[in-house]
Amino acid sequence: MSNFVSPKIVIIGAGASGLFCAGLLGKQGFDVTIIDNGKKPGRKILMSGGGFCNFTNLNIEPQHYISQNPHFCKSALKRFNQWDFIDLVQRYGIAYHEKELGQLFCDESAKQIVDMLLSECNKGQVKFKMQTELRDVNSTTSGFVLDTDHGTIAADKLIIATGGLSMPKLSTTPIGYQIAQKFSVPVVPVRAGLVPFTLQPELLEHVSTLAGVAVDVEIAVSRKSFRGNILFTHRGLSGPAALQLSNYWQMGDMIKINLLPDIDLLSFFTQQRQQAANQQLKTILAKLLPKRLVDCLIRLAKIEDLPLKQLNHKQQQVVIEQLTNWQFIPNGIEGYRTAEVTLGGVDTHSLSSKTMEVNTVPNLYFIGEVVDVTGWLGGYNFQWAWSSAHACASQITSQI
Repeated sequence: MSNFVSPKIVIIGAGASGLFCAGLLGKQGFDVTIIDNGKKPGRKILMSGGGFCNFTNLNIEPQHYISQNPHFCKSALKRFNQWDFIDLVQRYGIAYHEKELGQLFCDESAKQIVDMLLSECNKGQVKFKMQTELRDVNSTTSGFVLDTDHGTIAADKLIIATGGLSMPKLSTTPIGYQIAQKFSVPVVPVRAGLVPFTLQPELLEHVSTLAGVAVDVEIAVSRKSFRGNILFTHRGLSGPAALQLSNYWQMGDMIKINLLPDIDLLSFFTQQRQQAANQQLKTILAKLLPKRLVDCLIRLAKIEDLPLKQLNHKQQQVVIEQLTNWQFIPNGIEGYRTAEVTLGGVDTHSLSSKTMEVNTVPNLYFIGEVVDVTGWLGGYNFQWAWSSAHACASQITSQI
């Protein structure tokens, strides 16, 4: 230990994974510098969860993550889990609450999480070079040389925590993928994830009148389904369940929606024929769904708004099918502008699952969203940021 010379560590990216990793390493006495092109650190954290930061989830499991190497995330998630991060949050006295499905949010502000991470960095005397553009990276016999618009920086170890391409208004760039490719590290093709759907013009013409209407549904594509809210917008379909499904949807896939997952519609019609046979079909259905949605769906089903007693069996079956198995092929997705995450990224087969180090390039690490590991909506992606950063920092610390 007495002969140990602390290596100079540079982290590219002042987001969730970069800040957490920097704090962990700085507190162990390492010389750590964070480089970022933005004005201030933690910008995506500040915007997340409507400004309250959904910082983790009580139900973190590997199956909640998408990767071409589905086992990759297991080691990091196990070695630093949601309870470990919750413990840190509690030590800082940050009040939080659970929303649906185990999602944890700050009571007051996402700024509390950023302040906590910055406090950890301050304890470790981490240096920040904000509003600094990275132009190029080259390896040397002893490490790396970074060319920036503020001069060159030498590093013994280089950690890439640049995030993905979502939220371009935060000046996101593909620099992390470019660095990977420069060092011959494969990159799985990237695309927008947790993103609203756009609809075909003909369908959009019908449903655009529903903007602002939210419904609890079961929504599915192929063999994957989610239960939760969908939200109709002027451009198409959003809401938590739709965003979740977008991670599994491929261009041309059919989407199926059950708008009444808890209702036996056949029994409902039988009951209503006994109790309200003279009422119009739309009036009956408005007992179950918002009136604007009922109007739209009846138009799409091309069924006349008849009194219930005049609705024949075939027409009733068409209505049931429309409400419980509504099928359509989206036009596409909105793209990175409204996406919450980026699918794909640095190929995990090229990294150590225990350390996040590149197998073929010593002292080069990739952590967080830039890696081909994408979580569900609900705090899963932040937990991957914390866990992957911890795995990286632990490995470097173990070399002391």
